[in-house]
Amino acid sequence: MSQYNERNLTMVTDFYEMTMSNGYFKAGLKDKIAVFDVFFRSNPDGGGFSVFAGLQQIIEYIKELHFSPEDIEYYRSLHQFSEEFLQYLADYHFTGDIYAMEEGTIVYPGEPLITVVAPLIDAQLIETAVLLQVNHQTLIATKTNRIVRAADGRAVSDFGARRAHNVDAAVYGARAAYIGGAVGTATVLAGQLFGIPISGTMAHSWVMMFDSEYEAFRQYAETYPDGTVLLVDTYNVLRSGVPNAIRCAKEILEPMGKRLRGIRIDSGDLAYLSKEVRKMLDAAGLNDCIIVASNALDEFTIRSLQQQGARIDSYGVGERLITSYSNPVFGAVYKLAAIGDGEQFTPKIKVSETMEKVTNPGLKKIYRVYNENGSAIAEYLATAEEEIDFSKPVRYVDPRFYWKNRFFENCTFKELQKPIFIKGKLVYKLPTLKEIRDYVKLQLDHEIWTEEQRFDNPHLHYFDYSPEFFQLKMDLLEENKNRG
Repeated sequence: MSQYNERNLTMVTDFYEMTMSNGYFKAGLKDKIAVFDVFFRSNPDGGGFSVFAGLQQIIEYIKELHFSPEDIEYYRSLHQFSEEFLQYLADYHFTGDIYAMEEGTIVYPGEPLITVVAPLIDAQLIETAVLLQVNHQTLIATKTNRIVRAADGRAVSDFGARRAHNVDAAVYGARAAYIGGAVGTATVLAGQLFGIPISGTMAHSWVMMFDSEYEAFRQYAETYPDGTVLLVDTYNVLRSGVPNAIRCAKEILEPMGKRLRGIRIDSGDLAYLSKEVRKMLDAAGLNDCIIVASNALDEFTIRSLQQQGARIDSYGVGERLITSYSNPVFGAVYKLAAIGDGEQFTPKIKVSETMEKVTNPGLKKIYRVYNENGSAIAEYLATAEEEIDFSKPVRYVDPRFYWKNRFFENCTFKELQKPIFIKGKLVYKLPTLKEIRDYVKLQLDHEIWTEEQRFDNPHLHYFDYSPEFFQLKMDLLEENKNRG
């Protein structure tokens, strides 16, 4: 377990991070403080929000950051780095500050999920690894949560390992899926590493290995009498599979004082078959036998099955969950927001022809705003330095209607980012995976508007600025309009 989690991933970086770092070192800028924000520009699948995941792996990565002698020798062999820079790398460890939202936070486009305040080389070196963790796990957690909400109370399990893009994608994808609301995974290593409940039944090959379907079911039931779930579509669901499953329940399990736990259907018209299977099971007195469905499912097919009145109790979701098939790229970015000199920071802004690509400058604080009923009504972005009196109505600027004079009244404010590393030292206590998962559910059940949870045309979550931050952004845009 520790060997897998504590791998040194320092070399997981884009080459230009190293060439820029070498250039900064040569220019005498290695101790210059830089501020970078991690944010994303749109929710996957046109959704109303995303589920932030991957922070624990970022923490583990930062803790293990160091260059081995083999790493240094490899860089030396490329003949692009000064010997002084290589000696600097030999003694390197992360010395900066990192602030982040807590894992499992419901998040929205444009807001800083993570802020890095660190010496320039420190901030530059970690960009690739930070982004890949955020982009992968946030994507899978968000996709899974969509699938779980479509299932409307039916259990969803991750069956995706064999379709994942590699081993890490399967293992950490299972972790993210659990955060998103999956009840468990079929991936054993994820169960071992993270304590995720694991489950599995049989493959078609098990049924085909025996002389008859009934013999295959009998052998399985005798081996696993406390958790017998039988795959009934190897030959014919209604004519063979279910009748043999019922026979197995009556002849093998019930004499042992056991019940048939469930049957699984992996092909065919799942809505029609599940309804017919339910009738057959109920007629046989197996009302407690659950029906599990699998086969290229996602939130769209599950929602359709639910609308058709399918009698499915549990979904096993594989390839379209673990790859986020319908929208496989999350798109978080890592952008410079300020440069520091001592205690003073000069805000920086990236200007673009595309409005969504204009960055939010400077050191900032991001707040979530709640109404009197505890519902989250908006995000509020302010400069880090400003003092805000939350006991009074708080003025805000809606960037879409910036000329209007608006206030938050009778509202509470929650600062979303927490200190994670200060001067290279971990200061944050990691929650358990179950606590992260429960936090997601708590927010969706009690804080996030149901209108934002719609699949079609979800309500747009409001993202407002403090007047001071709005003015800062406008001033920088004015200063930069003639640059190029």
